[in-house]
This record gives sequence, structure tokens and C-alpha cells, in this order.
Amino acid sequence: MNSGKVLVFGGTSDARQLCQQLDAAGVAYTLSVATATGQHLAGDIRGAVRCGRLDRTEMLSWLAQHDTRWVIDASHPYAEAVSDNIYHACRQSRGLLSRYQRPDQLTELSHPLLFKVASIDEACAVAQGLGERVLLTTGSKDLARWRQGLAQKTLLARVLPVAEVIAQCAEHGFGVGEIFALCGPFSAEFNAAFYRQCRADVVVTKASGAEGGYQEKVQPCLAAGIPCIVITRPPSAVTGEELLESQQAFAQRLQRWLATERG
Repeated sequence: MNSGKVLVFGGTSDARQLCQQLDAAGVAYTLSVATATGQHLAGDIRGAVRCGRLDRTEMLSWLAQHDTRWVIDASHPYAEAVSDNIYHACRQSRGLLSRYQRPDQLTELSHPLLFKVASIDEACAVAQGLGERVLLTTGSKDLARWRQGLAQKTLLARVLPVAEVIAQCAEHGFGVGEIFALCGPFSAEFNAAFYRQCRADVVVTKASGAEGGYQEKVQPCLAAGIPCIVITRPPSAVTGEELLESQQAFAQRLQRWLATERG
């Protein structure tokens, strides 16, 4: 069986669940992840796993070499550059592309201390007028931008407990008392205690949905009177019936794809 016929871009728990659906349907596929962490999250799926980042040219080459018929973009909701490369590679190769994107839960919470912004720059502008100690729960990729945009603030970084990530924090001036290396998602009770322990005056997060513990991050902030800044997701280039926003929607799309493949 050609494991390249279906290509899943992932590295999240969502992607693993999609792969489990493909396993149950007897579909051969390849899961493409960027890092060893993503490879670990794949668990015991039956599909082939390739590890390493691909640029657009490399994606096109891979699709051609493996005669890929269906690409499923289940990459992180904020991996905008990755999704953009996938989208354009599929357009150029004229391949079928579906985008899986978990619901963001943004409309489920509203509060005077909840600030929804569209970018890091907007988040920095809001944070400038708030407290001194700013807790970042937005990952390690943009630490330099946060450091530049909030140069006068005390920044705290909650990041994955991975050596290269901790090294990134150190390179950007985060000290021992400003790096919190933990693997989530976390309960609301844990987050409430954590915010007290690190003495956060402001919390910055992303609209990560239920799988990312969005409400569990935001609600303890609001209950404690801590302002919370949420960076909303970039819009998806994939729309219509190929934009899948639940595991059930993917299951239905999988059944349609199988019916087409079987003729």
C-alpha cells in the first residue's frame, strides 16, 4: 500500500486523533511532523511518520514523488507559515487539501479584563498599559518579538520542557526565575495556583480551543482579576466543505473520500 497517497501534516493531539480515524478505516498514510516532540505525540499510530520541516519546494517534490491524492493540514492553528506553504503547494500540484482546525471557543467567554487582539504587536500595545509581570503562554517561537515589544516589562515564559526551547529562552534574556518549563494542557485549578505562584499581573495566551485548555487558562485569570490578552487565530485559506472543525466533520469527509476512491 502507498503510504504517501494520503499525507497528514500534524504534530498535535488533534492530528493523532485524525490518524487514528485513518487507521480504523484501513487507510495507508504518512504523518509529517516538524520536530521530535511532534513525533513523540504521534504515539502508536499505524501510518508512516516522517520528521523534519519542509519548505514549499520540498513539499511539492514530496507530493509528486509519492503521488499524493489527499493532503490533510492538521498543523497547529497558529502555524501560519506552514499552512500557507501547504496551501500553495497543493494548489500548484492540484491536489485535494482539507484543513482541520479545532474550534477556538472565543465566543464562549466575555469579560472587561479579556482583551482579544489579532497580532503580537497589538498584544504588546495592550500589555503596555497593564501590569509589570507579563506571563507568556504563547510558545517559544516569538520570544524575540515579545522582548522587543515589551522591553520595559518583566516577562515570564511558560514553555515546553524541551532543552532547545529552554535554551531559546535563555538566549532571549529569560532568567532562571522567568522560565517555567511545563507540558500542558492544565486544569483551571492548576492554572489558578500557577498564576499566584509566579505573581502574574497579565497573562497572554492564544485561542487554543478545548484541546489546548483555552477556558482553563482564561477563566482563572478573570476570577483572580488578572487581565488576559488572547491572540486570535489567523484566518484559514481553506474554506467551505474542506474546512473541518471537529473530529466528526473529519469522519464524514473521510467517508466521502473513501466512497470516491472505491468508485
